[in-house]
Amino acid sequence: MHIPDNYLSPSTCATLGAAMIPIWRKATINIKKEMSRQKMPLLGICAAFSFLIMMFNIPLPGGTTGHAVGATLVAILLGPFSATIAVTIALAVQALFFGDGGILSLAANSFNMAFAMPFVGYYIFRFVKDKVSNNKGEYIAAFIAGYVSLNLAALLTAIQLGIQPILFKDGSGLPLYSPYGLDISIPAMMIPHLLVAGVLEGLVTAAVYGYVKKVSPEVIYEGTIKKIKPIYGLIMSLIVLSPLGILATGVAWGEWGSEEIKELLGFIPKGIENGFHFNALMPDYTILDIQEFIAYFISAVVGVVLILSITRLMSIRRFKGKNKDLGDLNKDIM
Repeated sequence: MHIPDNYLSPSTCATLGAAMIPIWRKATINIKKEMSRQKMPLLGICAAFSFLIMMFNIPLPGGTTGHAVGATLVAILLGPFSATIAVTIALAVQALFFGDGGILSLAANSFNMAFAMPFVGYYIFRFVKDKVSNNKGEYIAAFIAGYVSLNLAALLTAIQLGIQPILFKDGSGLPLYSPYGLDISIPAMMIPHLLVAGVLEGLVTAAVYGYVKKVSPEVIYEGTIKKIKPIYGLIMSLIVLSPLGILATGVAWGEWGSEEIKELLGFIPKGIENGFHFNALMPDYTILDIQEFIAYFISAVVGVVLILSITRLMSIRRFKGKNKDLGDLNKDIM
């Protein structure tokens, strides 16, 4: 679901960037108002969780791969605006350091996975939870919210890719950017997400929600955190297991490299061939000649450290001049 650079036209990227700027601004303002010191560690943990869960690729029908995102879970735990910031941080780290998703298309990916998905998932969760009053209502609501929201994000991605060959062609009538129209992009994206990836997202959302409710229920009911070690344990487990994410073969639909698109089409669209190219430090979670599964594990560690560092800096800036209280917080949660 990570749209690479040059698969969307510059004007499409600019339009979605213009749409995301006020959303990011609103989210930043809301976090400043609502995010207490007690909740700030959760922002980093949730961003790290979203980053890690997206590393676990699974095989999908059609020979492609997919993954959960975790955006709705973050929205349920922290609120949709906080989820927008957390998932955006995860997407930015993926794009800048690992080349997973584009730089120019960061706003598009954020619109799909960091805005539409958590907001829709959050309100579906609240609606279903209120309608199903038994003990399982929260879990049913979490599953449905995760399932529907991921499929919405996939649909938005399919539309953004599918309109490219309709709007942008070269002098020969060939597509300049993403080559497949809506008649192909929508079923190619939606069938595997409706059948498999959405179910995975729903299960992850409900299961991790249940885990947090069991080990640290104050996160859900009080918006604070008292027992952080079990939640850090979840992050550590995902890091250790992260090499499992490379077992699935195939490439996610719409995330092809130049050589792969040439094999598919017999040519490389000019907008892709001559577009913006960014060399990430650890492209596709690889490191020079290091074995793939070791490099994937190291990438998981590096990504989590980067994300926790970013959110730590945000916390210091947010609570500048109140270091004493921040120190007291660190003692409380250790």
